Amino acid sequence: MQENYQALEIEQRVQKNWQESGVFTATESSAQEKYYCLSMFPYPSGKLHMGHVRNYTIGDVISRYQRMLGKNVMQPMGWDAFGLPAENAAMQHGVHPADWTYSNIDYMRDQLKRLGFGYDWDREIATCDPNYYKWEQWFFLKLLEKGLAYKKTAPVNWCPKDMTVLANEQVIDGCCWRCDAKVERKEIAQWFLKITAYADELLQSLDTLDGWPEQVKTMQANWIGKSYGVRFAFPYELDGKPELLWVYTTRADTIMGVTFCAVAAAHPLAIHAAKTNPELAEFLKECERSGTAEADMATMEKKGMPTDISVTHPLTGEQIPVWVGNYVLMNYGEGAVMAVPAHDERDFYFANKYELPIVQVLNRKNDEFSNEETPFDSQNWQAWYAAKDESMLLLNSGKYNGLSPKDAIDAIANDLKAKELGEKQVNFRLRDWGVSRQRYWGAPIPVIYCDDCGTVPVPEKDLPVTLPKDVVLDGSQSPLIAHPTFSKCDCPTCGKSARRETDTFDTFMESSWYFARFASQPDNAMLDAKASHWLPVDHYIGGIEHAILHLLYARFYTKLLRDEGLVICDEPFKKLLTQGMVLKDGSKMSKSKGNTVDPQGLIDQYGADTVRLFIMFAAPPEQSLEWSDSGVEGASRFLKRLWRQVYLHVKSLGDDINKGLTWLYLQKDKNAYTSEQQSVRRQLHQTIQKVSHDMGVRTIFNTAIAANMELLNTLSRFEDDSNNAKAIRQEALEAIVLMLSPIVPHICHQLWLDLGHKDMLVNVPWPQVDATALVQDSIDYVLQVNGKLRSKMTVPALATNAEIEKTALADEHVIKFVDGNAIKKVIIVPKKLVNIVI
Repeated sequence: MQENYQALEIEQRVQKNWQESGVFTATESSAQEKYYCLSMFPYPSGKLHMGHVRNYTIGDVISRYQRMLGKNVMQPMGWDAFGLPAENAAMQHGVHPADWTYSNIDYMRDQLKRLGFGYDWDREIATCDPNYYKWEQWFFLKLLEKGLAYKKTAPVNWCPKDMTVLANEQVIDGCCWRCDAKVERKEIAQWFLKITAYADELLQSLDTLDGWPEQVKTMQANWIGKSYGVRFAFPYELDGKPELLWVYTTRADTIMGVTFCAVAAAHPLAIHAAKTNPELAEFLKECERSGTAEADMATMEKKGMPTDISVTHPLTGEQIPVWVGNYVLMNYGEGAVMAVPAHDERDFYFANKYELPIVQVLNRKNDEFSNEETPFDSQNWQAWYAAKDESMLLLNSGKYNGLSPKDAIDAIANDLKAKELGEKQVNFRLRDWGVSRQRYWGAPIPVIYCDDCGTVPVPEKDLPVTLPKDVVLDGSQSPLIAHPTFSKCDCPTCGKSARRETDTFDTFMESSWYFARFASQPDNAMLDAKASHWLPVDHYIGGIEHAILHLLYARFYTKLLRDEGLVICDEPFKKLLTQGMVLKDGSKMSKSKGNTVDPQGLIDQYGADTVRLFIMFAAPPEQSLEWSDSGVEGASRFLKRLWRQVYLHVKSLGDDINKGLTWLYLQKDKNAYTSEQQSVRRQLHQTIQKVSHDMGVRTIFNTAIAANMELLNTLSRFEDDSNNAKAIRQEALEAIVLMLSPIVPHICHQLWLDLGHKDMLVNVPWPQVDATALVQDSIDYVLQVNGKLRSKMTVPALATNAEIEKTALADEHVIKFVDGNAIKKVIIVPKKLVNIVI
């Protein structure tokens, strides 16, 4: 064994060994329990960043640990390869998006291999490969047949810089999530997937996801947003014709407090009113320039203008003015809301701003004076105004006075139904998924438009619809629209000239089913039986930022695949780990802040194992990790100490190690251990017990590493040179190497060989706890007087509390500090300490 640890030399040799042996190639084995571990695949932006390194190290550690438990592990890797950055790079550097993407993939694949991740590279996919997105197009056409895909004109979030539609979730503080341009509201024809058809199932099946963080499940439940309310109408006349202004509310108990209604800028009533009102028409244009995301609505300044149109209150017959509000969205609910300023905070401030009436219709009883009403403050909002519980009663509500909110909702809903102006309804906040994007680098939507035949699906034999290579990328418009031939085609039905759809799919389409394609890659089908063998994913690792976007879409897509008979699972991911961010100087690493750390430089300087060890030791996976240069140095020093301990042990064995491990283990005479030897073995097996629990149950790795560090420290102080001691030291070093091998696999691979083994470490089982080693004949206690450490003692493991107390009080140091004072009580903390209170 060489004396000094040469990280780079060892890592290159070990990685070559893994590659040549094909040890990480996964096959469908019925003899072993399957374990599918997957980290969210990266966008091939050019280089790995520390967030990637953390994500993929966590996944690799879990995969290697599960493999050591005897499971048939699959851990694949691929590339989420479509997207705008490739188009932007093409314009910036004059290179085709495909060339830029594949060049980045080659570089990043090399980086992943340098880090020693145990991926099955035979399963590698890139979503920009036509062999991948062919089946995405095929599946879309299946959804189109079922009515689960459809096209309609709808208001969308439009990024004027990237010239494309953004999903609501892609609008951050009113700006595009990619380029930070101010988002506009725009009407455009686009394709949707009917995720709302699965809203109830998506909500209900969250209860089955026991392995998901509660935070993520809550975020999804809130996004789906199931509510129970009343849909009802305000009658009105327009140009002499009777019309109905429909609204939906969860607070029908406050209907008698409606003092105005607000409609979206795109509502037909607003558009009609603007025809004769130039000032209102200008306001509608201003509204168009704002986004359509609800988060923007919540934070933006609330503005409005009157339409000079009134509607009739369905229960009182009063005339209610209609306003246009910039906070009302046409594609949410009915595009109109009833406004109850006394009991809704937004309406309250809007009414005060424009001096609209405020009518209180709910009141609570004062806790101290139960017969007195708490006065309403028309100038300051109070949280209790919006309360909906049994302590509230209706007032100023005619026949409904004195009812609780629950009883009032029932009564009002019945009266509205009797008038044929409304009824109870269940609603969802979730809206259908707009999947059209007006860009080039994405999967083409496989639809043809014919003047005679209408919308015609591309025949299956003509799939995939591929992207033309000869496009002009200048940012002025969609390159597919500008392309001279792409949109020109013949109608598959009638043969006449037709035009091809020029929108491409939202890239979340590709990432919503890639985990299934990793499991099954037939040439002639989207998926085959192998998908059902591996799915669902047993452990999925990625950032919390994907809680709504990607994870919700992946769950939806899995249910679509199931209903098409392509998979048999209801959910894609059994267990979810959302790792924290990597910070430096308290901020998220970013190029703009100049606080990034290049993983490649660290690998070249210290080796991959040092980087992996620091990443796993610096913080628990779910917490943010603060970067520390000194922490990296510390990780490097620990690996050198580990190497040194094994080297000294192997050197001490001399020729004995050549006699084989059987001889060495024969020296482990359990009946002849000294107390120190027993203590070392006890700590060893306590460490195996703790690390097994930390890694297998808690999925916490920093404490597992710390326990191994403590054990190595103990070994460094263990100077016994007897045969028993050598056998114990061998046992302990082997266990440390095995327990650390998922985290630092290269050095452990080599140390395992140096400790006298011939088999590859990746095929060795996880170490087992020897229960007999945990048994203690005696227990050490700390002795305190009035909470201060005064002495230590050792008592038999089976000693009673009375015997422990007697021994403690007889200790000479305790007698000295008690000094004849009266003893008030003796506190015994089992197996830890005795505190004498005087």
